Amino acid sequence: MNSRTFNVLGGFQSMLFCIGIYVVALFFSIFICSAIFHAFQNRTEPIGTLKTVSASQAAPQVVASR
Repeated sequence: MNSRTFNVLGGFQSMLFCIGIYVVALFFSIFICSAIFHAFQNRTEPIGTLKTVSASQAAPQVVASR
């Protein structure tokens, strides 16, 4: 009977664990960075432009009286 069947894999266990953690961290970092990028790039108009509201769209003026 051969008692050394999994000894070769056992030596690579720590290296395989580090590679797995690296791949998972790389996946999540790409996902998070792309989500942040798309959140800021989703604007349809440049920052600093002002929208003008016509008189028909503006709320009616309410005056408080006694």
